[in-house]
Amino acid sequence: MSTSDSTSRLPGFYNQSLKDRGQTLAAWAQLAPEQLAALDGSGGLSPGQADHMIENVVGLHALPLGVAVNFLVNSREVLVPMAIEEPSVVAGASFMAKLARAEGGFTAHTTEPQMIGQMQILGVPDLHAARLALLEDKARILDLANQIDPVIVKFGGGARDLEVRVMDDSPVGPFLVAHLIYDTRDAMGANAVNTACERLAPTVEQITGGRVHLRILSNLADRRLARARCVIPISELAFGDFSGERVRDGIIEAYAFAAADPYRAATHNKGIMNGVDAVVIATGNDWRAIEAGAHAYAARSGRYTSLSTWGKDANGNLVGTLEMPMAVGIVGGATKVHPTAQAALKLMSVTTARELAEIIVSVGLAQNLAALRALATEGIQRGHMTLHARQVAIAAGATGEQIDVVAGRMVAEKVVRIDRAEEILREIKK
Repeated sequence: MSTSDSTSRLPGFYNQSLKDRGQTLAAWAQLAPEQLAALDGSGGLSPGQADHMIENVVGLHALPLGVAVNFLVNSREVLVPMAIEEPSVVAGASFMAKLARAEGGFTAHTTEPQMIGQMQILGVPDLHAARLALLEDKARILDLANQIDPVIVKFGGGARDLEVRVMDDSPVGPFLVAHLIYDTRDAMGANAVNTACERLAPTVEQITGGRVHLRILSNLADRRLARARCVIPISELAFGDFSGERVRDGIIEAYAFAAADPYRAATHNKGIMNGVDAVVIATGNDWRAIEAGAHAYAARSGRYTSLSTWGKDANGNLVGTLEMPMAVGIVGGATKVHPTAQAALKLMSVTTARELAEIIVSVGLAQNLAALRALATEGIQRGHMTLHARQVAIAAGATGEQIDVVAGRMVAEKVVRIDRAEEILREIKK
């Protein structure tokens, strides 16, 4: 864990060599040599370990692993590992975190880590009578569920509630759906919830007279929410020819577009997920589940809309909030067997899943702000173009000092294409 006087403000970190950045992280988080090796690529997941994780393993697939700096979450300094291939995401989140520090950084909190396990009950003779029968026997059902995994109960988790719905409108006719509300503590919880639903199925069938078909966790984890808030003074928003008021109002107007239009909201929320997914992947969590839950939650009103909100307070400061499902864990699954995921958790010094979720939702809000600020001022391509140009230059065959020369020419010309990169490279070689 970082020392009490450590700060995530690391001026010049971007300009350090790869080796020096690693040493900075090792000192900051007191990483063991094997943990640093897992982060810098010299160690980490081996093909042998991967062979036990999924089927038909033939090798490994790597992503760039960056570290977002400047984050202050609930008054705690945090360095955030982000695994992502898209340029400008890590830099954008880091810069917005720097702006947020002026008003205390990000304030975040989470609800209890409750997941929903669904049981689809078909062939019920009397749906409404069966629903009531299940609810009348709720105490016994919850007690049975808690006998399935005594370990999670020992740590304060387990079955919390049972909800039953009648589904009148379906292609196969009416049926019942029972929701087992289950507290998974520091685990994501899919295995625990799925096991509980499967073990409860015979009891549910006996009570209802029906047939339990599907028994599976729902990824719309709307009982397990993470929320973040930040305040950005207008003085921090001003740059170049853009006044703070102009930037603030432009960001609010851009948010309004996403709030009103699903086509814009999809891209707006994708920007949020750029930050969220990168941390979820780095920590070995299920980013597909987080994506599914986020987009379903964005459409919970019946119309797809923005996950975040942006406005101004009485002092004219920009205020942003983000609320979304966040089912992540720090025990079990890949988080327990993937060395890089373990090193990433160590870097953040997180001790609970809720703490991890609070960091992740804060990064999502920061990344959303970065995208909106760019869109509302200079356009998204200005900051993105330089980094993208380097990738294009490398793809065209540039090496060493040629990369910066080719990328610089393309950015100056505002023509970032591989055919132009190849032309410039030929000129250099001549």
